[in-house]
Amino acid sequence: MATTFSSASHIRSICYASNSSNPRLSFPDFGNVGCWSASANYVKLQVSARGFSGKPLVVKHTWKKRRGMLRCATIEEIEEEKSLIEEDARERMEKTIENVRSSFNSIRTGRANPAILDKIEVEYYGTPVILKSVAQISTPDASSILVQPYDKSSLKSIEKAIVNSDLGMTPNNDGDVIRLTLPQLTSERRKELSKVVAKQTEEGKVAIRNIRRDAIKSYEKLEKEKKLSEDNVKDLSADLQKVTDEYMKKIDSIYKQKEKELLTV
Repeated sequence: MATTFSSASHIRSICYASNSSNPRLSFPDFGNVGCWSASANYVKLQVSARGFSGKPLVVKHTWKKRRGMLRCATIEEIEEEKSLIEEDARERMEKTIENVRSSFNSIRTGRANPAILDKIEVEYYGTPVILKSVAQISTPDASSILVQPYDKSSLKSIEKAIVNSDLGMTPNNDGDVIRLTLPQLTSERRKELSKVVAKQTEEGKVAIRNIRRDAIKSYEKLEKEKKLSEDNVKDLSADLQKVTDEYMKKIDSIYKQKEKELLTV
């Protein structure tokens, strides 16, 4: 007797049309069972016999424990999550580099640089604002900086802000502009500033390492959710380490450049 079977999913139980002593489901002797098929919740038996209508007999299984349907994440969704983690890590590392560079620029060397005034805040009509937003800053020569306010009424506020800063410079206010003359750095002062730069460099590296740690935690979270395997996490962590090393080298590069400027007489 030829029997055919087709399935949309796994069969939980099998029913036989037989005369066994303890059948799970028994029928009268129909002679031949033409075909039977199954899906997740139904078993269908197609029988052909005399006196029988020939219509499919459908037996519905009743599951004692019925749970909600689980939706698995697609490959595209998992790839998108991975990409978002990588992009976020890179963006944060790039911002760290910018912050380190900005901090370095605010430390004056022996040569005039308008960037040393980037962090100066001025009280302007009761509101603290960045100096360069209320004045034009230029370097007429290698040893002086010129600050020309857009509103002359802010001259005294600008002068006060520069005096109260840690630049160690005395502004010269002539009623129209403020001129800053950079004194020559002593050997001792250069060494002190070099230590400040080294500290800021290390803080930048710590920030980069913390970003790497956060990204790995995000990968491990995906592993717990069964979206990534252990091997996937290892591979992604190795790739992330390469990115981390890349940004560490960037920090070292700008540190060496700043140190060279400080120690050059």
